[in-house]
Amino acid sequence: MERWLITYADLITLLMIFFVVMYAMSQLDAQKFQALANSLSIVLSGKSVSILETAGPSVVEGRSGQIIREGQGQTPSLQGDLEAIEKQLAEYIKSEEGLAGNIVLMEQERGLVISLKDTLLFPKGSDVLTPRAHSIIRRVGESLKTIPNYIRVEGHTDNLPIHTPRFPSNWELSVLRATNVVHVLVEEVGIAPERLSATGYSEYRPLMPNDSEANRAMNRRVDIVILKQKYDYFEPPQSGD
Repeated sequence: MERWLITYADLITLLMIFFVVMYAMSQLDAQKFQALANSLSIVLSGKSVSILETAGPSVVEGRSGQIIREGQGQTPSLQGDLEAIEKQLAEYIKSEEGLAGNIVLMEQERGLVISLKDTLLFPKGSDVLTPRAHSIIRRVGESLKTIPNYIRVEGHTDNLPIHTPRFPSNWELSVLRATNVVHVLVEEVGIAPERLSATGYSEYRPLMPNDSEANRAMNRRVDIVILKQKYDYFEPPQSGD
């Protein structure tokens, strides 16, 4: 047998394996691949922008109490009845005195963000929720009970340093504020705890430059983020899933 036939046979075998692998890759779940791409984009750039879609404007300016759309906020449309919840909360903000200047609804690529100013929830430099804050969080939480989406509660501060026995830095303050909001959603509203997570970003995710008191006030906030269902792929599975 000619030795070149052995090399030729090996080459044909490798080509066959190559085309089998290429065919298998073409059958990937497109939705999961898109979700993976979105997640990597968020981690690497810190922005909610899909790397497979043409990026739109990152933020559209608006006033407190308005719905603000970011990026690909409308395409694809919000899942898990988020549009209905968005409308309910917008009506609640309009109807309740003092909320229009303190709650902002933002429609982002990752889902619906309910952003609450810290003065609406906490005394200055504290993580203890006021009685009115409990009422507001309960009202917001009731709108979220019937949907299956995961919910993230994110605490944010301005860049003014804090150093107390309870809060050595803004990290602790932001985390504990988010955690206390989660406690209300679980204990007073009855949202399943496995749907919730709490995190603190300290001063490092500002909405505005920390160059004035008005801007710092906007950065001190707690965001309740209702994730689109396509991000369930990256959340820890519930028992029995």
